Amino acid sequence: MKQTYFIAEISSNHSRDIDRAIEFIDTVSKIGCDAVKFQLFKIDRLFSPEILENSKKLRDRKKWELPVEFLPKLLQRCKEKNIQFSCTPFYLDAVKELESYVDFYKIASYELLWNDLLVACAATKKPVIISTGMADLDEIKHAVEVLRKNGCEPKVLHCTSAYPTPYNEANLSAIDTIRKITKCEMGWSDHTVNAGVIHRAIHKWDAKIIEFHLDLDGKGEEFDSGHCWLPNEIEEVIKQIREAGETDGDGVKEPVPSELSDRQWRRDPSDGLRPFKSTRKTFSVK
Repeated sequence: MKQTYFIAEISSNHSRDIDRAIEFIDTVSKIGCDAVKFQLFKIDRLFSPEILENSKKLRDRKKWELPVEFLPKLLQRCKEKNIQFSCTPFYLDAVKELESYVDFYKIASYELLWNDLLVACAATKKPVIISTGMADLDEIKHAVEVLRKNGCEPKVLHCTSAYPTPYNEANLSAIDTIRKITKCEMGWSDHTVNAGVIHRAIHKWDAKIIEFHLDLDGKGEEFDSGHCWLPNEIEEVIKQIREAGETDGDGVKEPVPSELSDRQWRRDPSDGLRPFKSTRKTFSVK
């Protein structure tokens, strides 16, 4: 059984602090993830001028921007911790700025319709994962077709872009719907912070990739929104899923090592008493 691939999304919880960003990578490795993901954006290239002019809240997100000069150190730490490094590009030049560093690109749900960004990522020949929050099937099919026409076979994450997502709006069965339509490898981008949802996505709907938002300590910029896991919470979920992947066995029904010692303590068919008569002869209280 192929192991589930876990991606920890740091988003803006790094607080533009390189030491905190490095601590995230160390934590992501410790809790058993396969990859860590950051975001590379510039506020004045993310929102239109008239929106920024009228929204101090959005202008204040400038303090959430990841400095480009962090990238070499982040990649180096990921290599040391043996996890993959990814980042979401939110402007076209970011694709080139990230190319030397990322193992794969991640396209956010809000950027799914931006063909130029899809084409630019595909042109690097690096793997691409796309999220599909708010999208309908036609929009998802179009994004997949754009990537394929440019030589990229994407992986797709079903997603509900609500922060947090009510568990009963996860619509996990859409994983199978999208898989059947696109023939892509599928996953789930979680905003529910609900272990049951993640288990269901994997064990019922065969999600191969799980992305989730992570904060270190409840002090990150996005933690209060309610869609971020803390390390101890998600570590237990990852541990359970890793262990569950080892429970299927080979399907041959025969005694396993942990139960061998009790085989002789079954009822003897000759008199209906435990243990077998052969064991009674050699039994002594210790």
